[in-house]
Amino acid sequence: MSAPAPACVLVVDDEPDLRTLYELTLLREGHEVVSASDLAQAREWLDQRRFDVLISDMRLPDGLGLELLRELGEQQRTEKTIVITAYGSAENAVEALKSGAFDYLTKPVDLKQLRAAVQAALQSQRHPPAGAPRRAAASETPRAAPPPPSGVQALRRIVGTSAAMQHIRQRIEKVATSMAPVLILGESGTGKELVARAVHECSHRATGPFVAVNCGAIPDNLIEAEFFGARKGAYTGASQDREGFFQAASGGTLFLDEIGDLPLGMQAKLLRVIQERRVRPLGGVQEEPVDVRLVSATHKDLSALVGSGDFRQDLFYRLNVIGLRTPALRERREDLPELVDALLQRICGESGQPVPGLSADALAWLQARELPGNVRELENLLQRALALSTGAELQAHDFADPVEPAGREPQAPKHPPAPANAGDPTPAPPDTIPQDLQSYLDEQERQVLLKALKECDYNRTAAANRLGLNLRQIRYRIQRLGITMPTDDDDSVS
Repeated sequence: MSAPAPACVLVVDDEPDLRTLYELTLLREGHEVVSASDLAQAREWLDQRRFDVLISDMRLPDGLGLELLRELGEQQRTEKTIVITAYGSAENAVEALKSGAFDYLTKPVDLKQLRAAVQAALQSQRHPPAGAPRRAAASETPRAAPPPPSGVQALRRIVGTSAAMQHIRQRIEKVATSMAPVLILGESGTGKELVARAVHECSHRATGPFVAVNCGAIPDNLIEAEFFGARKGAYTGASQDREGFFQAASGGTLFLDEIGDLPLGMQAKLLRVIQERRVRPLGGVQEEPVDVRLVSATHKDLSALVGSGDFRQDLFYRLNVIGLRTPALRERREDLPELVDALLQRICGESGQPVPGLSADALAWLQARELPGNVRELENLLQRALALSTGAELQAHDFADPVEPAGREPQAPKHPPAPANAGDPTPAPPDTIPQDLQSYLDEQERQVLLKALKECDYNRTAAANRLGLNLRQIRYRIQRLGITMPTDDDDSVS
């Protein structure tokens, strides 16, 4: 991070030695510092002038630092507030963040973390420099500058004009300006990682790393080393020091996807890291400070997991400081045309093919589907339709089950189906509904392609003509379905 311009900081603490320590630390950074020993003196300073950052102890002789925080919010003040809490006071830290604090520090305060917190607060500022008249009139609302360019692009990738999507974009812009942990809830396929990236890109940490971790995909015996790093010799095969996810995300955002899958033992260790902001690498002796913004996500009901004892209540409390919910596609059907267009633009851009139109019948077919897999399922359907389509416009039959064309009721076969070993690789329609529709459809398509390829001696061009496809389309299908060809050296034979 580049050092911010000198700023004006108000320090509120009733312990003279600590006030002096904080003052000297910030003065060395080039900041102007004034101090107060209690709430009354702090209010006097706030009545007189503007500050960039307010640092306040939680417990003061005449009240709580949270009182100042709430007063600043009611007056629509723009100071970024950093609250100092006692060791182990998790509830106070969470309460401060929920009340609008930019960040919190725990006693004894690490001076390096203090400097970093002030620097981050200044970089997140979106108001004119200090020195303007102190109190704004009640009718004056501080004007927030737009997000950085990366944030604007990230918000544009969250497609949809429905009320639900407008609300989530507004929430992202708002929550991005603090260090409070964010918990994103939503069904599978609703774009939780897209939202997490937008939170990162809209924040003052946008130039730092964004590290995404799937908590359910890490073996239990490696999870601690993956998260916190490991020292050489810490376990068999550790031939050198390695950094963990927290170290890799330093100065940026750590995204813990599927946090509900984290083992209970690891939940306890994660909770301690969140509270103390320090990690101890596996095999290490000393703890190392970490500087990350934590964003988590899950499709599971964490409240139910807490009730069943599968998720720690204290960890849930720490992660759920700010909640975001990604709506299911069925809750925003009006966004479907815009979403389809955006997905087609991206898919076709990646494959280098022209973007087709979407017929009214095809849109109606999509609108009529439940789409339990949400945007991910919609994307899979579009990829399949693009592969099957031969025209400049996607039609309803391009999306349909290959066993029964779209819009046509299944009819009883005129002849009994042939036995499975009769030589025809195309399976008959199932007697029962398949548990995994996409896998079933892929297998149908795979068998049809294999039959055409075998009958054409694996000549892709001839097989494509037989199926009404072009060479690019059949190549795409062969690759997507994992069909092994005799040779890939010459299109005339493969």
